[in-house]
Amino acid sequence: MKIAIVKYNAGNIQSVSYALNRLDIEPIITNDADTLYAADKIIFPGVGEASSAMAYLKKYNLHEVLQTIQKPVLGICLGMQLMCSHSEEGNVDCLDIFDTKVKRFPAQDKIPHMGWNTLETTQGTLLKNIEPGNYMYFVHSFYAEINKNTSCECNYILPFSAGIEKDNYFAFQFHPEKSGTVGAQILKNFITL
Repeated sequence: MKIAIVKYNAGNIQSVSYALNRLDIEPIITNDADTLYAADKIIFPGVGEASSAMAYLKKYNLHEVLQTIQKPVLGICLGMQLMCSHSEEGNVDCLDIFDTKVKRFPAQDKIPHMGWNTLETTQGTLLKNIEPGNYMYFVHSFYAEINKNTSCECNYILPFSAGIEKDNYFAFQFHPEKSGTVGAQILKNFITL
């Protein structure tokens, strides 16, 4: 099985790669459209800033790949946010795979939301064997609103989409690659789709 990790100017690619190695998968790290189309599955991770990340995706036509590919795609953190319609971070239009907006947390508490937090609901395809109350690792200052495609929720200052899925697209705000055995189970669920 060929799993490709999208290479763009947003970090955490290596931690995702190492997590896949622990599951006996050697991923391909690439920003080449043909290589992504040839992969069986794609992981779209990210830690960074939305508008500069979108500029990079457009420069290399990766936005078109991500919007049209028919194979399973997993977005993580910034990857999930870029799969939404618009982000307040840099006031940028994103990939519009999920019809929801990304907003900045109101400054009522410590921002970013960083550390372990529980999932409130778990109903998505990749959440098999994952229960409400399981802890996941989060690092983010922006959040995707709750929407019709929300697969799991979390609450920090307000309820937000911790996971979204639609058709062949799956995404999580938390980092499964840094979320211990529960996160590893989610990656296994993606691998075995």
